[in-house]
Amino acid sequence: MIVTYPFSAVVGLDDLKLALVLNAVSPRAGGVLVRGEKGTAKSTIVRALAAQLPAVNVVPGCRFACDPAAPDAGCPDGPHEPGGQGLERPAALVELPVGASEDRLVGSLDVERALTEGVKAFEPGLLAAAHRGVLYVDEVNLLHDHLVDLLLDAASLGTCYVERESVSVRHAARFLLVGTMNPEEGELRPQLLDRFGLTVEVKASRNPEERAEVVRRRLAFDADPGAFAARWAAEEAALASRIAQARAGVPGVRLPDARLRQIATVCAAFEVDGLRADLVTASTAIAHAAWQGRDVVTTEDVRAAARLSLPHRRRRDPFDAPGLDEALLDELLARTSGDEEDPDDPDGGGPDISGPGGPEGTPTTAGDGTPPPGGSEGGPDGGPEGGGPEGGGPQGGPGLDGGHRQDRALDGRYPTAADDAAQAAGSREMPPGVEGTAPDGAVPEHGGGPGKEAAGRVAGVAAPYRVPLLEVPGVGEGAAGRRSRSRTPHGRATGSRRPAGRVRDLHVTATVLAAAPHQLRRGRRGPGLVLREDDLREVVREGREGNLVLFVVDASGSMAARKRMTAVKTAVLSLLLDAYQRRDKVGLVTFRGRGAAVALPPTSSVEAGAARLRSLPTGGRTPLAAGLVRAAEVLRVERLRDPARRPLLVLVTDGRATAGGDVDRAAALLEGTAAVVVDCESGPVRLGLAVRLAARLRARLVSLDSLADLGSVVRDHRKAV
Repeated sequence: MIVTYPFSAVVGLDDLKLALVLNAVSPRAGGVLVRGEKGTAKSTIVRALAAQLPAVNVVPGCRFACDPAAPDAGCPDGPHEPGGQGLERPAALVELPVGASEDRLVGSLDVERALTEGVKAFEPGLLAAAHRGVLYVDEVNLLHDHLVDLLLDAASLGTCYVERESVSVRHAARFLLVGTMNPEEGELRPQLLDRFGLTVEVKASRNPEERAEVVRRRLAFDADPGAFAARWAAEEAALASRIAQARAGVPGVRLPDARLRQIATVCAAFEVDGLRADLVTASTAIAHAAWQGRDVVTTEDVRAAARLSLPHRRRRDPFDAPGLDEALLDELLARTSGDEEDPDDPDGGGPDISGPGGPEGTPTTAGDGTPPPGGSEGGPDGGPEGGGPEGGGPQGGPGLDGGHRQDRALDGRYPTAADDAAQAAGSREMPPGVEGTAPDGAVPEHGGGPGKEAAGRVAGVAAPYRVPLLEVPGVGEGAAGRRSRSRTPHGRATGSRRPAGRVRDLHVTATVLAAAPHQLRRGRRGPGLVLREDDLREVVREGREGNLVLFVVDASGSMAARKRMTAVKTAVLSLLLDAYQRRDKVGLVTFRGRGAAVALPPTSSVEAGAARLRSLPTGGRTPLAAGLVRAAEVLRVERLRDPARRPLLVLVTDGRATAGGDVDRAAALLEGTAAVVVDCESGPVRLGLAVRLAARLRARLVSLDSLADLGSVVRDHRKAV
């Protein structure tokens, strides 16, 4: 028997524990997206939560976990008689691997049996297995977009639909959805980000005592998992009981109209798009009230819900980090509390999810003498960021700082999205400590706080603009994206082929045409085709792929003229934004002085690319050959790591070479690589060096001015409409 690490034994992570528990109490909270650096116990705590969920009663033999008390009327294994004999089993924990196919996720029809035997055989997928349990997606930001769409649609509707070859299958799929991601490896699309109900930013504690306690407990668990779990059994049982009680109490929780108006006011003030934030915040506030044992939603419940449901909905572009101004949140809640007092509103005690006896039931010691859940060991206020080892945060909720933005404008107001846009355009004075467009393109020496890498706030960079499509010629077979032509599982049908293994996407017409000439020889006497396995054909589809876009930027003295470097940075930032929208990996190589350096190894995080661009040093001679050699080395390594992803080299230079080796020999190393040269040469007298370099690389030549001109045309068009 596999023993999982106890949920109650996890040190810290107060907000994450609360978000997970609120979803366990009420799936209407919409799931949890966990953002955080590697090694912060994201996977451990998710797996631990599944063990705390109440057991489920299922119809024996049903592959879709139907409840015998209220079976799904459309269950493919049904119909089931209501009130029949049930079988109790633990709630399922299903993990969706990054490389899963669509068939593995939603299920599939056995097309071969359907054609050859006339049997409609459906094989359930992971969504069916996760029904009434937990579906865990590690590295959800690396999952293909179409799979994330299917996943979130099922989570939102509570139903999975499978439509294949005129056969329709529907089954219930209600589960607690948890996704984890490392932002360094790329962001989710804003549309998908918004579909997650709650989000939590996880960071490792910097408190030595708390870190030591984490290691101490982990070593004890690894040495004897059974004994360690037994020491925390009482806390685990109490937590499971409290979740079950709160879940039963959700239908009886009342949301007063005053609190509903409060939720609407907060969401409107933070300028979130759409109404999903209002719905999620309301559902989460109800779950929080049930968790705290209340039957009426209070302002404290609204605050706890808003802290979890709004941060990821505040992003305005891919370079913004999620965050929430909690001082503004408190101000809005105080302003909208109204004359009506909340009954049963506690005087203190933020979200507490670790005590076995409710908000005030945390024991003082664990069975082994180690600090129990809610303990205060580890520093003032129970550890860094206001949270103790197990979630007994200060009044008003744990971790009130949370690494969120709390900068005010000079006039005392809090910045809105419109203010951010004005800052990006340089039309509004920047508050202290917030980076904006630096005068004359100068680069400040210090960095900003979270979110300061936003597109219009990168030092020495104007607002980004739309760039023309730059694509790799030919047809590839890389990861799905939006840049270059590619043979993908999803896209328009362009032909057919014999399947290499099991048929996943049957080409019906091609199959019929392959079988038709052999019908008399096979003894056909009536309607219907006589098919054999070698008649089957699958669809060949063509779509778009994401590429590896490697930026090679000249940062030498010849490029460091103030206005010129500002234009170069703005162009690269615009290209980075384009790479984000087209699902590319990006890398950044710079050359200046005596050599070249990899400023950003290839990654899916364009936010990291913008951060490197912000601190890009300039000056010195121009070792162009060194930059090309380093780019060739980066591409060579990436071909070994990801051979299916085709590269696109974007060289930003004026073509001058005042140091380093032979440019022609260096360019030969990039033979066969699709390339674009952005010509940065300016002034009335031009040497045409970048033009000659583009010809040597057989690259497309784009002038820096043409990129900027296109951007102004797009902006003018948007203003006109």
